[in-house]
Amino acid sequence: MIGILGAGALGRLWAARLPAGQAAFLARPGQPPGADTRYRFRPVTGPETGIQVPWLGAGDLPDLVLVTTKAGDTLDALTCVIDRIPETTPILLFQNGLGSQQTVAQRWPERPILAASTTEGANRPDTDLLVHAGAGETWIGPMTKAADQLVERAVSQLAESGLTLHQEPDILSRLWQKLVVNAGINPYTAILDCPNGEILTTHLYRETIDGLCEELSAVMAAAGQKATAPETLRQRIEDVARKTAHNTSSMRADVLRGRTTEIDFINGYLVRRGKELGIATPVNQMLTEQVQQLSPH
Repeated sequence: MIGILGAGALGRLWAARLPAGQAAFLARPGQPPGADTRYRFRPVTGPETGIQVPWLGAGDLPDLVLVTTKAGDTLDALTCVIDRIPETTPILLFQNGLGSQQTVAQRWPERPILAASTTEGANRPDTDLLVHAGAGETWIGPMTKAADQLVERAVSQLAESGLTLHQEPDILSRLWQKLVVNAGINPYTAILDCPNGEILTTHLYRETIDGLCEELSAVMAAAGQKATAPETLRQRIEDVARKTAHNTSSMRADVLRGRTTEIDFINGYLVRRGKELGIATPVNQMLTEQVQQLSPH
């Protein structure tokens, strides 16, 4: 049984794509789950279907746990349920940005902690509707030594979803690559309240993107990542913005729904790393502060 901690869009996507009976949501103490979770699932292609996902029973022991909570909730959520997860069970983190993955790995270094970077697109336009907005790919790799030999097993279990999966020995590098794209798209869409592609023609983006990419390049190199020219990073950001031109970023969606964003784990993470490494990050600081003003804390 695969336990899923976090019944948001991504958690519901995995539950919908895995064979019936193989996934169950993992409830936190004090949040009685009640009946099975039911929702409508609209795939990338094909008809809409009804999904029914049970909650993991008190005596059920998951052999893989997917953590699909928001980055800021991850440590607290796991702390609430860690006693229900066998010490040998892989815990796979699906958070945006960086920081939360390292925090979990440092908190439980003896456990098999893995992290994923995914480009699967899913959203919930209505409470009872999940839309698989775009098929993508997912990379999975180890965050602790105990996870080194369990990556293949986790990938094999999730392969039954039919989604595209890859083993990634250097998952931290992959997470940095995604962080670059998120940092260059998400805050702009939230501040400007527009889909991804529209940021490219705005004054805010044009005036600050080169400075942002210079900061990204400097922080990445100082943090031990492969040196990448600012121009290359800008090209990467704009390629994704064009390919996902009509998409609403998760950060913009959070602002529109009055939810806390993950800015502290994207541009905010870059600000913190910059301070640790002695690198000024004024553009990241500006974007972080503007998004923080838009959402609750």
